[in-house]
Amino acid sequence: MIYSLLEQLSATREQLLKEIAIFNDTQFNLKPDVNSWSIAQICHHLVLVEASTIKAIAWGLSSQENTDPERINVQQIKDRSRKLIAPKIVEPASEPFEIQEILTMLNDTREQFTTFLHALEEPSLLAKKAVNHPAFGKLPLDQWIEQVYLHEQRHIEQIYERKGIVS
Repeated sequence: MIYSLLEQLSATREQLLKEIAIFNDTQFNLKPDVNSWSIAQICHHLVLVEASTIKAIAWGLSSQENTDPERINVQQIKDRSRKLIAPKIVEPASEPFEIQEILTMLNDTREQFTTFLHALEEPSLLAKKAVNHPAFGKLPLDQWIEQVYLHEQRHIEQIYERKGIVS
């Protein structure tokens, strides 16, 4: 189970890196309007989500309670017609970023996440424990992993749409 999730995480990250490779720092930090995030901020948000996911899963695994939680259709996070408000903890910084700075952050959090997942002693517990998720409510821990790459796919689509604005 962990290995298929890791493959999805890797494939999605490769796609993200391909999408942002064409930008210079100015394009990367361009906001379409005052109420929207730049591509740099979208990427920073993805870094923050991944770091928060590690903490949520670790916290959930430390719980003594096995609840056999209900499975949720996490694919719905890709539905961009449904506006989601990012919790404060995963709101991106407002200052500009250099592309290399974001690439380093993306690499670092992914390395931390994969190291964390490889170190799990009992991966089967991921399906038996849950933690509240801001968009889904009580979410099984293995689906927290799944939502990372699905959430990233949501934002890759957003970046793809922005290419026409910043090019």
